[in-house]
Amino acid sequence: MNRKKTHFMGRKIYLGLILFLLYAPIGTLIILSFNASKSRAKWGGFTGKWYISLFQDNAIMNALYTTLIIAFVSAIAATVIGTAASIGIHSMKSRARTICMGITNIPMLNADIVTGISLMLLFIACRFTLGFSTILLAHITFNIPYVILSVMPKLRQTNKRTYEAALDLGASPVYAFFKVVFPDILPGVVSGFLMAFTMSLDDFIITHFTKGPGVDTLSTKIYSEVRKGIRPEMYALSTLLFVTVILLMILINTSPKESKNDRKDPSAKKRRLPVRQVIPVTLILLIVGGGIFYRVQGTSTSNEQVVVYNWGEYLDPEAIELFEKETGIDVVYEEYETNEIMYPKILSHAISYDVVCPSDYMIQRMIENDLLAEINWDNVPNIKNIDPTYMEQSKSFDPENKYSVPYCFGTVGILYNKTMVDEPIDSWNVLWDETYKDNILMQDSVRDAFAVALKRRGYSLNSTEVGELTQATNDLIEQKPLVQAYVIDQVRDKMIGNEAAIGVIYSGEAIYTQRENHDLEYVIPKEGSNVWIDSWVIPKNAENKENAEAFINFLCRPDIALMNFEFITYSTPNLEGRKLIEDEDIRNSRIAFPTGEDLENCETFRFLGDDVDSYYNELWNKVKSS
Repeated sequence: MNRKKTHFMGRKIYLGLILFLLYAPIGTLIILSFNASKSRAKWGGFTGKWYISLFQDNAIMNALYTTLIIAFVSAIAATVIGTAASIGIHSMKSRARTICMGITNIPMLNADIVTGISLMLLFIACRFTLGFSTILLAHITFNIPYVILSVMPKLRQTNKRTYEAALDLGASPVYAFFKVVFPDILPGVVSGFLMAFTMSLDDFIITHFTKGPGVDTLSTKIYSEVRKGIRPEMYALSTLLFVTVILLMILINTSPKESKNDRKDPSAKKRRLPVRQVIPVTLILLIVGGGIFYRVQGTSTSNEQVVVYNWGEYLDPEAIELFEKETGIDVVYEEYETNEIMYPKILSHAISYDVVCPSDYMIQRMIENDLLAEINWDNVPNIKNIDPTYMEQSKSFDPENKYSVPYCFGTVGILYNKTMVDEPIDSWNVLWDETYKDNILMQDSVRDAFAVALKRRGYSLNSTEVGELTQATNDLIEQKPLVQAYVIDQVRDKMIGNEAAIGVIYSGEAIYTQRENHDLEYVIPKEGSNVWIDSWVIPKNAENKENAEAFINFLCRPDIALMNFEFITYSTPNLEGRKLIEDEDIRNSRIAFPTGEDLENCETFRFLGDDVDSYYNELWNKVKSS
């Protein structure tokens, strides 16, 4: 008896552990959706404001409805095509059927990145404009094999003689199919549709390679926010999606019991409100109605437009709305995650962007490859508001100031918790101090990590000397046992939550963390660091160059510069805009606006050439794998 009881308890514990692993992350997400603080590491009190903000955010809601529309339409199209293909394959001889099924299965076994790149190249070769239509075609293409996989087993189970008997009795082939064959394969068709819908809903990689400007799905929208961290509105949206799925699952798997009255009077059962049907229909109507509403909200009647390609969460949406209202120019806005993702799109000329915001070294690379157009400064009179200091620093990557307008700048430095370190920090050497083992956070970035190691030794962060790079590699390998984690945006939340004593961080993120945790201090080490500048440029194949210059000029206005600074917390090089900052501590902050003394040993990154970049990556892989 005890043995059975122990066995029973063991099964319950095992089941509980499985459920915990499955639902603990979802539970965490739900809790964070009600957290008043934007930081994942700090509880700021209970709030429902992120749910209100969610429905006011046109970008997120448009991404949601684009995702649902693409998933639904592509699933229907793939189901029709896949079912027809299954019938054709089933009617083939054994050898031909085997060959066709093998060909059909290849896309499912193939890596998504291969499929995505292949489809992108095909669309470019066929001169398709990347956008909604190319995403839809791509999703239909990769969904068809999954429908065939679901329908074929059901076709094998059908009795061919029943279909032939229907024909013998005078039924037409189409009538016989829908009356005899289709009911038998319907479960497979429905299963194929649901699988196609799910695969489309969940896709990121193929969408990423086949989408164009102004079109985002939830997956690409979330990924574009990596640099600044996922917004709480996304937690709210995910919670609502989870609750909706749970509700539908409950409705599908439960049915009201038939009462005695129902057995006596079948018509009473029909008269009763079909709750299980009404609720799903209501949800569908809400989704369709909401989609139409947000689509109308985002529709512009203007013939003028400017296509902007920018970092995720790097421009106040209200500034875009104000620009459209003042100029009548429609802004088509797309976001990217890294310079390295942006560059191939510009290089391929597959999409004509009008305004892009690369970093310093990438601008140099684009100039060298003749990808940028010279700016007509007569159309950008507000350039006078930009601090001459940063125009001068821009000459390190744009020697004659012909191609770029500084938008944001910052430094890379050390953020430390004053309650967790022994004394004030002023040197990169602290990152090699064994006192802080497992309390150090490093940037998971090739150039940033090597910049730390190189500047610590007094070398240039743009070094191409093999000896210096070898020394930096050895130093990073020596440091690795002391590092708690190599991170990107997670450094912000970990430092706010007191999970580490020291972290390498961007100055803009440091300003935010100090607002959330007053024990944090930021310093630019005395050996020097990286001062980076992100600037607006106009690609050479821009179709709306004058609109692009009007957009850049608008962003150089002091009030707009202030608006963007308050939204993204990264420092503005706009001298007049800085004067409008009301908070004196921020206006005079040496974190946001370092002095010439602070920047004395700082450098901007330069593009070192493809061969040197490859060598840096090779050395970084050596560090990470050691």
